[in-house]
Amino acid sequence: MKKMNRGFSLLELLIVVAIILIIATIAIPSLLKSRQAAHEAAAVGTLKTINTAEVTYLTTANGRFGGLSDLINNQLIGSHFGTGPVSGYNFAISLNATSTDFTITAEPASVNDGRYGYYITVDGTVRYSTIASLAPGGSVGAAVNQ
Repeated sequence: MKKMNRGFSLLELLIVVAIILIIATIAIPSLLKSRQAAHEAAAVGTLKTINTAEVTYLTTANGRFGGLSDLINNQLIGSHFGTGPVSGYNFAISLNATSTDFTITAEPASVNDGRYGYYITVDGTVRYSTIASLAPGGSVGAAVNQ
């Protein structure tokens, strides 16, 4: 009589599943850190883009800066900025009472989206957040080197 092999044994399947779980355990944290780093780099770049939009708006608005809605309405930035997170970050513009000064902030939408918060002012320098929990140790308000 010939014995016919019809498939894999339960032990073989369990070993394969265990190997896949070990590989996933190693790979997933690295992927999350890469995703965070990509979101952080995108946030810094987006802050610079919004800063440029503010300078452009200033030249057409009688020496006044605008809020997010002003920049969107004048098509200086995309409409997706008004609807929620962009690349894992929430962006906001704070204007002084006379709209002659601004601060643009970028804060991660969740802890999985980014580790740090950033801001940019009229001088065009991107800095780490002034909120200690959103800045690397000892770098609160320090310029970002990018």
